[in-house]
Amino acid sequence: MSATKKNGVIVGYGHMGGWHANHYAKSDVVRLHGIYDIDPQKTALAQSQGIRTYASLEEVLADPQVDFVLIATPNEFHKPYAIAALQAGKHVLSEKPVTLSSQDLEEMIDAAGRAHRIFSVHQNRRWDCDYLMMKQVYESGEMGEVTSIESRYHGSRGIPGDWRAQKEHGGGMIYDWGVHLIDQMVGIVSDREILSVFCHCNHITNFEVDDGFKLDLFYEDGLVARIEVGTSNFISLPRFYMTGTNGGAIVDNWQDNCRVVCCKNWDEKDVKPVVTPGGLTRTMAPRDEKTIATHEILRPTPDVHDYYRNFVRAMDGIEEPYVTHDQMRYDMWIMEAAFASDRAGAPVPFPHKRNFGRYAVPDYRREE
Repeated sequence: MSATKKNGVIVGYGHMGGWHANHYAKSDVVRLHGIYDIDPQKTALAQSQGIRTYASLEEVLADPQVDFVLIATPNEFHKPYAIAALQAGKHVLSEKPVTLSSQDLEEMIDAAGRAHRIFSVHQNRRWDCDYLMMKQVYESGEMGEVTSIESRYHGSRGIPGDWRAQKEHGGGMIYDWGVHLIDQMVGIVSDREILSVFCHCNHITNFEVDDGFKLDLFYEDGLVARIEVGTSNFISLPRFYMTGTNGGAIVDNWQDNCRVVCCKNWDEKDVKPVVTPGGLTRTMAPRDEKTIATHEILRPTPDVHDYYRNFVRAMDGIEEPYVTHDQMRYDMWIMEAAFASDRAGAPVPFPHKRNFGRYAVPDYRREE
């Protein structure tokens, strides 16, 4: 851990900017040095909370006490602000999505390389309990060969009515929740390559940007991963659902433990059929405890402050950022393939290969 706290300025004091400010106040490695926002009301709010404010981005970048800049603006400003900060010698942490195209991302990465500064993106959903539990199940191998994974968030309040509903600002749910769920799926399936991508975007409450989508990732060896976001769903499907040749796992919602069911005896005798008004079935009859074993994975206790600790250690040259440039590229390529598939109305090939291994995050598994 770094010996001294790093001074950070938040550019964009909206919802996520305020979230970071609250976490900085509790951090052992970063200190909120101030904020900058083009909205006078946001500036006045920060001042009323005793937070230092800057009159311009140029003033932020000229302050020698600023070690890094956190960019929490609408998405289209991420690239120009990040490049300006890197050129001024500041380390940069961007909110997601890091930017709006892989070409823009390469320019940002190039700027970081020339400045010899750390540049990363805030993928805080790597600390979500539901994700960490499903990652544990996948890596345990207890379900045999994993054949499918479903990851989704369903809500019923429509797409946010602010800039996230506008294309010019980089709105839409693929850029909003989608990038999180894509990043999580890449973190879970770390041992296979994606062969093709199929995506259909919804436009139920908004015709300018996607207000939901269904994205299928087709992996080698037959695994299919479904990533789904909906903003018009009044009944939600499970948060995570995984199937394998020897069992299944489910997390119903973000507050639940993970339930795992594995088969211990395929040859069940005297199956009691399910009788319905239209007939009976043994094939779909539920199994009992004689042939299956059920257990729960308890919710872990992750500490999102580990993200800041890692970022500071990366600034000090002690370790690599948890979210690397190659991982940012890979997430961006998947999003671009999703948009291309939606436009084509058909699956598109995914030629990119992983050149990184498992995500480097702390192990938060709990004893069962």
